[in-house]
Amino acid sequence: MKDKILGIFPLDWRYDITSLPYVRSVLKSRWVPFLIIVFNLFFFTIILMAGVVGGVSAGNYNFAIMFVWILWWVMLMLVFVPFFSRIWCSTCPLPAFGEWIQRLGFLKVRNKLFGLNRKWPKQLKNMWLMNFLFLGTTYTTGFLTTRPIATFILLMAIILGSVVLSTVFERRSFCLYCCPVSGFQGLYSNIAMTEIRCKDPEVCRNHNVSTRAKALGCDYQQRDCVRGNENGYACPWLEVPFNQNRRNTYCGMCFECFKTCPYDNMAFNLRPPATDLVLDKKRGLDEAWKAFMMLGIAIFFFLIMQGPFGFLKDWANAKTLAGYLSYISVHSTFNLLIFPGIFFVFSYASHALGRTELPLKRVFINFSYTLVPLGLMAWIAFSVGIIFANGSYLIHVISDPFGWGWNLLGTANFPWTPFMTGMVPYMQIGGLLLGLALSLDIGFKIARQTFKNRDEAVMGFYPIAAFLTVTTMFLMWLFTG
Repeated sequence: MKDKILGIFPLDWRYDITSLPYVRSVLKSRWVPFLIIVFNLFFFTIILMAGVVGGVSAGNYNFAIMFVWILWWVMLMLVFVPFFSRIWCSTCPLPAFGEWIQRLGFLKVRNKLFGLNRKWPKQLKNMWLMNFLFLGTTYTTGFLTTRPIATFILLMAIILGSVVLSTVFERRSFCLYCCPVSGFQGLYSNIAMTEIRCKDPEVCRNHNVSTRAKALGCDYQQRDCVRGNENGYACPWLEVPFNQNRRNTYCGMCFECFKTCPYDNMAFNLRPPATDLVLDKKRGLDEAWKAFMMLGIAIFFFLIMQGPFGFLKDWANAKTLAGYLSYISVHSTFNLLIFPGIFFVFSYASHALGRTELPLKRVFINFSYTLVPLGLMAWIAFSVGIIFANGSYLIHVISDPFGWGWNLLGTANFPWTPFMTGMVPYMQIGGLLLGLALSLDIGFKIARQTFKNRDEAVMGFYPIAAFLTVTTMFLMWLFTG
């Protein structure tokens, strides 16, 4: 019997979206995603300007804050990541300047890139740096959501960082290992219902490769998707696109492999959710801690922005230096030590009950991936509470983006109007229960990989199932009161 997600969707089911008329030709065009990047760049230019000229205006009435932390963030969590993986990375305008400098152009293919093109340090080829950079940005959440100039500084730091690193390191090294947004997109993209993979592995294996390259064991480097050709660039994300064991984690969905493949052997697949989480390759502590941090930060963000504890909001907004330092200390300790430590205790119980020969570290890492579906659903629940309560501010600021008294679309006087707030708790509960169901389903599949037989897998999974259930109940209580 084939393994299924939630007992419904076969793990190996795929539908190639590029089999639809014209879709493949669109993705092979060099105008994609260039035109979308330019479109997004237009809006982010307005956002940057609003961050400066509206630097002292109230956050709710500032274009930069509303469009970045209300619209963009909610779209990222509700639509982009769960349905289209890292599709935002392919259209993000912030690293575009660095990439255009590397390529010394916009559309014409020039595979000899400008810059030093150095390899990223091997010891940093993981999520650890992104974990700490993302945690660092959360220290400023009280500023980012209330002070437009803080949003401007953050976005400019990402732009300048990408430009500098693009002249030193190869291809999209900044996006792979530094961008604070990239890490959680990479982790949560394992749940996504789309993927880029090769259609037929045999076609890639039989790709014309020199005898010398095969003898040296580096034949994969001769594939067009890896080295580039006149139609497209070598994979900017340093992936081996035809590797069937890879996950969405580090694929930027840029579609360069569609442009370079001479056999049209790449597919943009629709698939069941969370299938990458079942792959037992390349699981690591860096991704485990990202899972802990993202769920922990979601809890803290809710308490700060929507919770009843006014002192936490004061701490995050740095009303006093002592309060702000307390916020950083409590926030960091919970996400880096306490939450992972609690999960470690449950992993220890799982290791003992399941009597596996695998080391405890491996059990801890494997089961940490069960937090990914629940974590994403926690962020979706948080985002639903934000957009339904505050989305009407977007209607106001789009008519007066710089706070200059304009009324471009006739909506500048649109009042704050919360929408369907009575339905929000039910949406949040439904989403969290779906996340729990998916986490439990994935968790038992991981248990079967971790323990020798089904009985031991059942015993070993009991503590993890208990942890997931209690955590979900806590989140439901937290979000719905």
